[in-house]
Amino acid sequence: MSENRLYQKPLWRITNSERRFILLMGDLIAAALSLVFALYFWAMKDQWMDFTWQFMKERPPEWYYFIPFIWITLMLELYDVRRASRRADTIKGVAGTAAISTIIYLFVFFISEPNSLPRRGVAGFIVAATILTLLWRLLYIRIFTAPVFLKRVAIIGAGRAGSTLASMIQKLTPTPFSLVGFIDDDPKKADKKVAGLPVLGNSLDLFRIIQKERISDLIFSISGDMQSSLYSSILAAEEQGIEVTTMPVVYEDLFGRVPIALLADDWLLRSFVDRAHASGSYELLKRIIDILIALIGLLILIPLFPLITIAIILDDGFPIIFRQTRVGKNGEHFRLLKFRSMRRDAEEDGIARFATENDDRATRVGKFLRKSHLDELPQFINVLRGDISMVGPRAERPELIEKLQKEVPFYRARLFVKPGATGWAQINYHYASNVEETSVKLEHDLYYIMHRNIALDLMIMVRTIGAFVGLHGQ
Repeated sequence: MSENRLYQKPLWRITNSERRFILLMGDLIAAALSLVFALYFWAMKDQWMDFTWQFMKERPPEWYYFIPFIWITLMLELYDVRRASRRADTIKGVAGTAAISTIIYLFVFFISEPNSLPRRGVAGFIVAATILTLLWRLLYIRIFTAPVFLKRVAIIGAGRAGSTLASMIQKLTPTPFSLVGFIDDDPKKADKKVAGLPVLGNSLDLFRIIQKERISDLIFSISGDMQSSLYSSILAAEEQGIEVTTMPVVYEDLFGRVPIALLADDWLLRSFVDRAHASGSYELLKRIIDILIALIGLLILIPLFPLITIAIILDDGFPIIFRQTRVGKNGEHFRLLKFRSMRRDAEEDGIARFATENDDRATRVGKFLRKSHLDELPQFINVLRGDISMVGPRAERPELIEKLQKEVPFYRARLFVKPGATGWAQINYHYASNVEETSVKLEHDLYYIMHRNIALDLMIMVRTIGAFVGLHGQ
């Protein structure tokens, strides 16, 4: 095997986990420096340079020193390596974190006793953290998206799955890695291009191709039978340090969804069922979080209810609350509550329809309620009752589910968990108005079901708050 010694992956070609760790360390340093600046800025209020250990020990309340951790929690969405590598998403994410932090503080400020909160200290932290975090994140982009840090990757299999994945990867900006080409045993594809990339050779040439092209990673993308020589070559390559990953895993990692159109019919039993089970401790903690947030949400709903009620009545009359049968976990039906945003005759023919962006059935007040997500506030009652969770797939109507499960592969798999007031599909994709768009949303839902954990749930809720603040609803 010595004559076939493979090209070894350089240490500086870092994995996504390593990238997230680097991002976290940089954010922690930026937040710590911001806290020091804020304390100094606060101490300057009464006497110049009155920044002493006694001040830090006696003046700030104990909770103040946890602000950096709250800041980093609100930045959870920027630990998505794809988002962290894009300037626009980084600027938007940091600005959104600053806005949400300010709104949360103002809310606490107005319900607290006068002069009980350190306005100067909090303001100083938010300003400093915004500037330092943004500078660090832009520096990260400048350094860690450079070609020297990118893996060189070849796809094994130039069929439908491999070519589709390659086409999608080449549209990503910035590129997640350098895609070199394909390795395929089909003689008809030899020396040709697929999805704009060359077919470099077959499995017998694998070692030579790896050495020549300096390949560090292989993506296995063959859904059918493969030759024994290819199997042996892949195992030998992995033994010598080349990372081998399957197409579905790469697809999920890059796009945050499951490639349902590229999976075999038995995928649901072979892969999904095992990965979809969550631990009992996660389910218990999630339920506790649901109850706490629902109670907070109902406190917010109480003062808003009269105002929204009056607006709906003046615009389109009664009813105020819209009740509709939806399908929950394991196919159980329940009544979902929302503020009415559609005309009373929106479905007078009795035919269930997809909700669409800028839906012409929405009333004038309803358009604002949908845009601001205020129409969904009564769902906190559903959360408290246990009909839905705070995070999960969107609860759909029985008529639509009956139709869609016939047209979209694996559609009923989304009923494996409770539906949610918000979810991974809702924050990553617009309203689905047809079967094709529903398939894309299902890919996001299945990704969430297989990867769900408390950190992901918190990140989804933070991004939902960002959408609420920015009026990004539809």
